[in-house]
Amino acid sequence: MLPTSTAYTRPNRYPAHQRLWAPAALVLNLLLAACGQGSAPAGGPGAPPPAEVGVVSVKLTDVGLVSELPGRLEASRVAQVRARAAGIVQKRLFVEGSQVRAGQALFQIDAGSYQAALTSALASVAKAEANQMQASAQAERFKPLMEAKAISQQEFVNAQAAQKLAEADVAVARATVQTARINLGYASITAPINGRIGRALVTEGALVGQGEATPMALIQQIDPMYVNFTQSASDVMKLRRQLESGQLKRAGSQAASVRLVLEDGSEYARPGKLLFSDLTVDSTSGQITLRAEVPNPAGSLLPGLFVRVRLEQAQAGSAITLPQQAVTRSPQGDSVMVVGNDGKVAPRPVKVGGQQGGQWVILDGLQSGDQVMVDGFQKLRGDAPVKAIPWQAPGSAPRAAPAASAPKAPASTSAAASVAR
Repeated sequence: MLPTSTAYTRPNRYPAHQRLWAPAALVLNLLLAACGQGSAPAGGPGAPPPAEVGVVSVKLTDVGLVSELPGRLEASRVAQVRARAAGIVQKRLFVEGSQVRAGQALFQIDAGSYQAALTSALASVAKAEANQMQASAQAERFKPLMEAKAISQQEFVNAQAAQKLAEADVAVARATVQTARINLGYASITAPINGRIGRALVTEGALVGQGEATPMALIQQIDPMYVNFTQSASDVMKLRRQLESGQLKRAGSQAASVRLVLEDGSEYARPGKLLFSDLTVDSTSGQITLRAEVPNPAGSLLPGLFVRVRLEQAQAGSAITLPQQAVTRSPQGDSVMVVGNDGKVAPRPVKVGGQQGGQWVILDGLQSGDQVMVDGFQKLRGDAPVKAIPWQAPGSAPRAAPAASAPKAPASTSAAASVAR
């Protein structure tokens, strides 16, 4: 029997901390159930939405086939100024690096000896002309005497021969004068062409022309400029076959258009024109040499500069341009991924004809209106459908996204939250 002074209490089966967390756990379960019911997709419980992929819509148009080839600039005319007369250089009569015109004096060589040779030749002419006058007079006097039988026939023939010999001596003396004048002219070095002259290769006091024609300066005409470049012989033959079959058409009635890309990546403002392509293929490299002419009125292009040549030789009718990342290239063939009307993605083989402006030119395999996938390849999951959205090139203005409204919490969730508080 229990003592009357001690109150009896029923022992609690749960510890105190478990009794405190039990209501909170019940509320948390209600919240999770309410959130799961409100966020379940319409397609079924646990089904993810279709992945968004960037696509471009195919449009058929005439596309110029541009080949980008390495080239090197060259002056259109080059003249080496050399000494043709031996002597000491007395003066330099031009400014290095300046523009010179044809016939402009560039150097002056000591002309004393050449002037003396000309004076001697003129004296020889005078002497020969005097002898000719005497011989001609004697032949005239012998003519009536011969008719009168006062002299023999031999004497008259000798007088006529002396006259002819004197005339020949005059001709020789005059030729000597002409040679002396030419040599005297060589003492003054002139520019053979218009152009820009470089540095002087000799200085005042130098002995030039002694035994060989000494180089003295270089003149280059840089307006217009030539650009020499090479193209694969197989590409040239392929292009010719496509033009003959009608698959491609010529870029224009005139020469093919040429654009230059400078070393800094900028494009030269003035277009050029293709002059010719060589008839011989280099046996070591399999390349054909081509030459184009580019105007250079400002002199910004310099000889020897390496450039990239963008050559448009033909145009493809009803062709397509696609970003390079949209085309998969492999030894087995080229292909793209096309999004169908049902949202399914399927590969499709295509024929690539080259590139233009960083994009591939597609000649065959696609039709107008096809949706070609450009971005989102990593989101593909087997045959799962995708959602096609217009692709935006990097750096372009992004698409305007619809304003997202804050979702309203379900009533049960709000009530449970209030209970939790």
